[in-house]
Amino acid sequence: MTRAVHITGCASFLPGEPIGNDDLVRFLGDDGSRAAAAVRRRVLAANGIRSRHYALDPAGRTTMLNEELAAEAVLRALKESGRDVGQLGLLATGTTQGDVLVPGFASMVHGRLGGGPMETLSAAGVCAASMAAFRAAVAGVRLGDHDLAAVVGSELVSRGLKHSRYADTTASERAGFDAEFLRWTLSDGAGAVVLEPGPRPDRSSLRVDWTHLVSHAHEHATCMRAGLTDPTGPGGEGPGAGDTWLDRDTAAEAERAGLLRLRQNVRALPDLFVAGVAEYVRLVRAGRFDPRDIDHVLCHYSSEHFRADIFRLLHEADLMIDEERWYTNLHTRGNTGAASIFVMLAEAWRSGRFAPGDRILLVVPESGRFSFAFAHLTCVGPTGPETATGTGRAGGIGPVGAAGRPAAGQADAAGSPLGVPEPGDDDVVRWTVLELAGVWADLESRLRRVPVLRRLEAGAATMDDYRRLLLTLRPQVVEGGRWIARAASNFSEELFELRSAALHHGLEEHRDYRLLDADFAAIGGDPAEIRAATKNPGSEALSAYMFHQASQPDPVDLLGAMFVIEGLGTAKATRWAGLLRDQLGLAEDQVRFLLYHGDNDDDHFAALRNVLRSGLVDRPRAERIVRTARVVARLYALQLEEIDG
Repeated sequence: MTRAVHITGCASFLPGEPIGNDDLVRFLGDDGSRAAAAVRRRVLAANGIRSRHYALDPAGRTTMLNEELAAEAVLRALKESGRDVGQLGLLATGTTQGDVLVPGFASMVHGRLGGGPMETLSAAGVCAASMAAFRAAVAGVRLGDHDLAAVVGSELVSRGLKHSRYADTTASERAGFDAEFLRWTLSDGAGAVVLEPGPRPDRSSLRVDWTHLVSHAHEHATCMRAGLTDPTGPGGEGPGAGDTWLDRDTAAEAERAGLLRLRQNVRALPDLFVAGVAEYVRLVRAGRFDPRDIDHVLCHYSSEHFRADIFRLLHEADLMIDEERWYTNLHTRGNTGAASIFVMLAEAWRSGRFAPGDRILLVVPESGRFSFAFAHLTCVGPTGPETATGTGRAGGIGPVGAAGRPAAGQADAAGSPLGVPEPGDDDVVRWTVLELAGVWADLESRLRRVPVLRRLEAGAATMDDYRRLLLTLRPQVVEGGRWIARAASNFSEELFELRSAALHHGLEEHRDYRLLDADFAAIGGDPAEIRAATKNPGSEALSAYMFHQASQPDPVDLLGAMFVIEGLGTAKATRWAGLLRDQLGLAEDQVRFLLYHGDNDDDHFAALRNVLRSGLVDRPRAERIVRTARVVARLYALQLEEIDG
């Protein structure tokens, strides 16, 4: 089963101060001619841009790298979502031109960001490159490969727009309007989004309903280019060998020939919008969306001049979305290429434009060789509805594949209660320890989104939060001793040692509920109320799963459940007890259950380490342990989420 995907953070970064039209020449330079001024006025009148941002100082010197713009946008989006870079599993980037030819842009941004090991994807292209990265990241989260992904579109084009790049160096070569059009239209910036399986618990998120990306290059010649002479070729069949900048004897020769200038075939742009509207119509007829249901349209277009063309074509198709529902910040942020759609989304969202239930259509036509990207989003509140194709909230119940999260590295393992593999561990033990570390990292990620724990970590917990936590835990603790005893009875003689360990563990655990009762009474609760506490949906699911697994022959996989439940005791209980005491003014005898588990679960973990290294756990058993740990981690998080349900 696939999962829902939500945008939980969105941010932009625009370098420097806004630059008005009167200051453009000061930054980019000009030859001072009346002809150049006339072209500039013509372009600015058409594109409607009043201000934009450049990563340049007034002397035309570059002040930042493209990778720095991208990294800053990602960090801001992560901060907005309440996450940090160390949690990222995937970084997907889109840009027209990185800072270097090799390696890929995503690798450079990852190096700038830091964090831990992660998957990276560099999507190259023009304006739709960020949407290609977005589509890939959505798929990664939807399929369960990653629980946290960042997508960034970033452009630093200004350094290639300086007059020194456009000054004539040969008598026969002129820059031409195609190059000048982009020179006064494009600008710098970055926009990023953070993707997770569940919505934010504290504010609205944007659920990703679907994405669509298609190229029409088979029908259209290259429209926006750099590095080519004639993009159509002598016979209209396209460029051939020898036609690119890399085929010149030197890079200097390619520069002199103007091959490194970014150009736009402006005459072909009307065809772009005809093709784009045709793709829009196909999506409507396929039932992907109804224009009457769309509350907001965020459409990237390079120039205000083309907005009227788009509206005319949609009216002619009788599929126009009311004009007041369209949003753009082109006039004040400029055309930032691959970054534009996320820069636009961040500003629209931050302005309070979206309300829960609103449907948002993102549209990005790319002129490079006619590609089109669409995405449909729905704004959901902190407890927004789940989609039919996913589990919605990250703690939702759903099948967990055997592969689950990729194996953790040493950095992840260092944060696991089991720690890192030991030098003498064999391959099975090492694999198990690292896989369980991945489960732990995933669990911590889910716990950070549990409302009651977010309040606790933010210093905003209430006595009612603590009371409901105790009421939630008691049924699970009462039944814990029961399923441990059942598991012990189902171990065969071959695993006699595990039967003995389970019996000993059950003996220690079966009276723990009395500590909960005492804590509840100590904070003024009615003992009869906690004794009558019932299981919430998460607790019901967890209990049913535990009893089912305990009833199987040789339920060695319950070591995975022990890893999660006892791990929370050894790694979290003491901290939570301290936070509750500080925030609520509690005494030690009012948080005894948490303090007890914080002190004693270390011994249980030592027993777990010993069992894993006893030789009783082969690879098939190890895989069962890891799978059960994944399921229990998700169900335990759901149990805590339901405290606010």
